[in-house]
Amino acid sequence: MSNTVVSGYAWTLILFLSSWDVCLSSGQIEYSVAEEVSKGTVIGNIAKDLNINLHELENRVLQIVSGSNNKYFQINVKNGELFVDDRIDREELCGTNTKCSLEIEAVAQNPHSLYRIQINILDVNDNAPIFPVNSLTMNISEIANPGERFSLPIAEDPDTGSNSLKGYRLSVNEYFSLDTQNEGRQGRSAELVLQKPLDREKQSVINLVLTAIDGGKPPKSGILAIKIDVLDVNDNNPIFSKTLYKISIPENIPFGAKVLSVTATDADTGVNSEIAYSFTGHGHSKIYDLFSINPDTGEVLVNGQLDFERNPAIELRVQAKDKGYHPKTTQCKVLLEVIDVNDNAPEITVTPLLQMVKEDTKAGTAVALVKVSDKDGGKNGAIQSVVKGNVPFNLETNYENYYSLVVDGLLDRENYSVYNITIIATDGGTPPLSSTSDFTVHVSDVNDNAPRFTKPLITVYVKENGPVGSVITAVTATDPDLDENSKVSYSLVDSKSSDTLFSSYVSLNSLSGEIFSLQSFNYEEIKKVHVPSTGNRLWCPCIKWYCHCARSHPG
Repeated sequence: MSNTVVSGYAWTLILFLSSWDVCLSSGQIEYSVAEEVSKGTVIGNIAKDLNINLHELENRVLQIVSGSNNKYFQINVKNGELFVDDRIDREELCGTNTKCSLEIEAVAQNPHSLYRIQINILDVNDNAPIFPVNSLTMNISEIANPGERFSLPIAEDPDTGSNSLKGYRLSVNEYFSLDTQNEGRQGRSAELVLQKPLDREKQSVINLVLTAIDGGKPPKSGILAIKIDVLDVNDNNPIFSKTLYKISIPENIPFGAKVLSVTATDADTGVNSEIAYSFTGHGHSKIYDLFSINPDTGEVLVNGQLDFERNPAIELRVQAKDKGYHPKTTQCKVLLEVIDVNDNAPEITVTPLLQMVKEDTKAGTAVALVKVSDKDGGKNGAIQSVVKGNVPFNLETNYENYYSLVVDGLLDRENYSVYNITIIATDGGTPPLSSTSDFTVHVSDVNDNAPRFTKPLITVYVKENGPVGSVITAVTATDPDLDENSKVSYSLVDSKSSDTLFSSYVSLNSLSGEIFSLQSFNYEEIKKVHVPSTGNRLWCPCIKWYCHCARSHPG
């Protein structure tokens, strides 16, 4: 056996090829050579190992006989060295077999000799571990339990011995660890082991790198890019952008108008993130009949007539529900402040206290109670009330929006027996709205007027010697009062003239005012007779008297 340094061999192989061995036993020579050595690398000296003298070498014609392996090696016929004549790839020749050798035959002439030569092909770390795929995508549900295992592809390294695959290394991450097992000839297997629960909403994709490392010096490695898609489960409730929505809307907002839009999002994916909106609690309140909601967009629309006076503030509850297999829901609150508009005129209620008012009623006497109200609020509901026109009545405030209609001047039935009073109530809106209410006051009569003669002085001419009992004249008086207070009766105020009673000359019909003669007048005896009355005188050319007209019922 002999040892020779392999000249020109790559530095990386020197550790493996620091020597080559030859063994001659039973007519067989055995050499060892590393794969992938350079063409021309000397394996050994056959002539020397066969004890063939160099001077005899050309005569012996030492050569490699034909065969399947003869292309890899040749003999230098001048010095007997066996050298590599073609690329040697151990993995190509022997695959994953631990032992790899080639058999060749050498022939020498004069005398004829046949030599068997076994060449052991030594492995070098010329192959990195390789995975069957460059990248791998795995789908793992976010509800996977810690401890669950997920198999990974096995890397292969065609090298053998210490140059073969030795293990795996997983990139640093917080979710997975790596567990490897020695599978014998099948190599080493690897599994991902889940260490903590996944959360797709926190991290939907996890990128890992699995590195396969062999035992060479220096080692070679191969990588597998692993992409883990975390599959969604419906584990998140929808979330509204606001838990409380507040908005103001006028009460005269038209039907179909958009009030607002509520918005909710769901951190899940697919149908688990699709949301449908609806009202909740609408079965308990008719207020929900005034609104509708678009289940897809969350738009809230007016669906009825709002009324500030009935509902100045409206609370709605909206639900967002996802469309997952086990749907999850969330609610929010919507507060609507209804803004009053001046859409209600004031209302006036009059309650009479007196059916009739005497014309001598004192000022300040209440004839009716007046109440005003307005369904609007704020300045739209602030009311001013007045009595229209110039009438002897006015409104006195009792307290807010409550009044007394009182006499505020002298009443005179003879001038106005009936008063049609108009009360006007006006609110403070823009523009203002007004209402009116008419109230009739009847004035009853009192005996506040004396009778008045139609003429203050009556002159009567009477013929002398006229018949007794004839109507001399008639007096007339009127009274502007009513009914009994207007009835007039007449009477004479009896006085003496020349010691003679007037009533001895004439008589007076108390009802008709007719004056009759009681005697025949003699011009030579009596030329004038005065008949006195209260503030009135009756005269005739020859007789002067006074006549008194009295009230039927003294007042």
